Amino acid sequence: MPLRVPGLQGLSVFNSHLSQREKAKKKIRLQQPYKWAQIVARKAAKVARQEEVAKAREASWGHHIHGITTPFVESFDSAGQASKSKIIFETNENGESVPASLPTDSDKLNFQLTKQELDEAVNMAYQLSKPLENTNRILVDAVTEAQELKEHEERHRRAVIALQRISSMDNANSKSRMLINKQRCIEKLGRHNTDQFLRPKPRAPGHPEREELKRGGPDTGSSEVQIAILTAKIRVLAKTFEGPYGHKDKYNRRNLRLLCHRRQRLLKYMERKERGSERWKNMLTTLGLTEATWKQQIEI
Repeated sequence: MPLRVPGLQGLSVFNSHLSQREKAKKKIRLQQPYKWAQIVARKAAKVARQEEVAKAREASWGHHIHGITTPFVESFDSAGQASKSKIIFETNENGESVPASLPTDSDKLNFQLTKQELDEAVNMAYQLSKPLENTNRILVDAVTEAQELKEHEERHRRAVIALQRISSMDNANSKSRMLINKQRCIEKLGRHNTDQFLRPKPRAPGHPEREELKRGGPDTGSSEVQIAILTAKIRVLAKTFEGPYGHKDKYNRRNLRLLCHRRQRLLKYMERKERGSERWKNMLTTLGLTEATWKQQIEI
């Protein structure tokens, strides 16, 4: 059996590896407890402030896919039909937390209809299906005529309810909702509307004034409109991917990554071209896009 050599013991052995700074801290802790308490308090305050700044920076940095969800972006889920938010809350006059209001566009219906078109069709159908009035009032049975009018009113009421259910966006599929969202993006961020209240980008010195061109129709190709449409598509895929069975959908994972990278390229181009103009700020505020969506590598 090999010999056992006892190890060295003593206070000097355990203190031999301490640096000069650690020895000074230990001396202050033992000899000057009040000063040591001040040091600990200052360090705790500094760490708390660093954590607060880190949380604020992380909140402003946003998510690399969603950014910071705004009411307009959340309204994509219902195609502008829901009036109250489910995830955004605000404080009312009584200090209570209530759901925030969402921008609505209830005039648009399914199958590319509008409420005005539906009302006109319903009124025309009512007049066409109404029982004809007999010109010879002597041969008319008042009871039978009243019964026919009552049956007509009941049939018309049921038909109107059926048409309202069929044309409601609550029963629409994803393709119909995306079509409505594209139209809303064009109306919200199209330059045919935003140029009326947003100041143009200032011209560089020595360049002539910009000529005012007359538009031939709605703006569907500007960078902010394309970014808004991509954001609507990304939100649909991201919500599906974050669902209970989204991890199995490998194909749409690739589609989501491609859409995010396409939006990232457009954002970089628009940032370089606009140089912080009001168009750029209005687009970021409306869609809730942060630097995380275009300034870092996006991994999904």
